[in-house]
Amino acid sequence: MDSPSVHLPVMFREVLHYLQLTEGLSVMDGTVGAGGHSQKILDQIGSDGQLFGFDRDPMMLNHSRQKITQTSDHSNVQFFHSSYAEAAEVFAEANIDGVDRVLLDLGLSSDQLADRERGFGFDAGGPLDMRFDTSSGHSAEELISTANQQQLESIFTEFGEEKFARQIAAEICQQRTRRPIQTTEDLEACVMAAIPRAAGKGRNPATRVFQALRIAVNNELEHVQRMMTTVLPAILKPNGIAVILTFHSLEDRIVKSAFKGQKEWQVLTKTPIESTPAEIRLNPRSRSAKLRAAMRRIL
Repeated sequence: MDSPSVHLPVMFREVLHYLQLTEGLSVMDGTVGAGGHSQKILDQIGSDGQLFGFDRDPMMLNHSRQKITQTSDHSNVQFFHSSYAEAAEVFAEANIDGVDRVLLDLGLSSDQLADRERGFGFDAGGPLDMRFDTSSGHSAEELISTANQQQLESIFTEFGEEKFARQIAAEICQQRTRRPIQTTEDLEACVMAAIPRAAGKGRNPATRVFQALRIAVNNELEHVQRMMTTVLPAILKPNGIAVILTFHSLEDRIVKSAFKGQKEWQVLTKTPIESTPAEIRLNPRSRSAKLRAAMRRIL
């Protein structure tokens, strides 16, 4: 058995409030992660409800299976090693006729950040991988070693909103002519060498670069866009509710745009809900979270 999860579910009280759960409902947790939200959802939908847990990361699916099988009857739970953006195809193949509720928590798990073999965070160290599913796609190390300076600058600017994108991209290209950039420490050193000394105070200046690479490696924004505009309206039943947790402005803009001014959606959150100061003290990673919720109208 793997080590237990250390992840804390973000805004679980607010999530449950907006999901408006009752016994017997069917719920899709599109980013089941360590199962923190799902475990609380199961408590409210009861044995007559159905939970469908999706995750691209097999490690996180394993965490959720362990948590749920240890603490509750799991006969009404199905897990899918798949992106939430593929839910329509998965449901069709499994003969699942839509769901009453959808939850997406688009944040990175503490378990993923702490895994030295994944390279999601600079604190853990380790190889530059950053893939949710290490069995497919190209790693961050491959991207760093093959992309040209303009491509790297574009990634850091578009996905990280990094103001020193040009300098960092240039430094990476210079450094890799001398030796490969293979670890999180190597990449962090490039960032520190490229930016003004004053910019290195406060939050780690490599944060936006790591975010940008992770988004690029996993095509995250494409998955969010497809889910919000095409898949979600197809799988959510009329009067069904979607609750979306985002952790940076790029995702939040997509979610806001998908809900705002659309006849098929009744927005339940006029402004995004944010974590309370008490939760941020307990779980600092919740500080950037924003929750938006909407109900699918009957047209």
